[in-house]
Amino acid sequence: MKRRIKWKNVILAFLFLVFLIIFIISIIKIIKWASDNKRTSNQIKEINKITDIIVVEDNEKTEVIEQKDIKKEDLYYDFIKMNLIDVDFSELKKKNKETVGWIQVEGTNINYPFVQTSNNDFYLNHSFNKKVNGAGWVFLDYRNNIKDIDQNTIIYAHGRLDKTMFGTLRTILKSSWLKNEKNHVIKLSTESDNTLWQVFSVYKIPNTDDYLNINFSSEDFKSFGDKLIKRSAYDFKTTLNENDKILTLSTCWDDNTKVVLHAKLIKKEKK
Repeated sequence: MKRRIKWKNVILAFLFLVFLIIFIISIIKIIKWASDNKRTSNQIKEINKITDIIVVEDNEKTEVIEQKDIKKEDLYYDFIKMNLIDVDFSELKKKNKETVGWIQVEGTNINYPFVQTSNNDFYLNHSFNKKVNGAGWVFLDYRNNIKDIDQNTIIYAHGRLDKTMFGTLRTILKSSWLKNEKNHVIKLSTESDNTLWQVFSVYKIPNTDDYLNINFSSEDFKSFGDKLIKRSAYDFKTTLNENDKILTLSTCWDDNTKVVLHAKLIKKEKK
């Protein structure tokens, strides 16, 4: 009887120790998460202080990307009247030489510079200032050439619960975002171009890399575009042709699921 009681006490003590360790680890993770959030917030405030973003009206350098086989009521005709944004990167480049552009997504908090390095790993756990931070930063796929726009330009960031980075990208799946047509555009500014993109597909999908191709043959690109349109959780009533350029935004919904947005280039201006 005493032996049974002793073993029971040992088991209870072991379980207590396990739960205590789990509790301590959880507290440490919460503290680190809060610390990362605070440092990211401070980084964003600093960036906003040193960055000049101006609205640019159409001029002799503006090029509207003509579309094939679209109807007169297509929102494209409204969107191409929108102004572009132009960002001065001089101060940002002093902070981080790997700064390559700025992105604004309507109807979200996404309004940040994005960076690019030689891989797609570094900025998963480093902030804009290159210091270790679990929040990471917004970054361009290392395979892309931002000065000569590829057929598929891909930008990544973590889907942070505090709504920084691409945390508000999950908003694109909400009815309120989808039904507001003013949200269906993305503005980019780089050192070489200011561009405007029209959203044509949004979705949530189990982890896959089948939307992360960069270059294609004409036939493959048509199949790729058709797949993205069919996959969309919302019908944007927008078409793609073999000459279009795609912008892809990708983030995590959870460990096993991604949220993805695709848009096509409809207007640009050489700087």
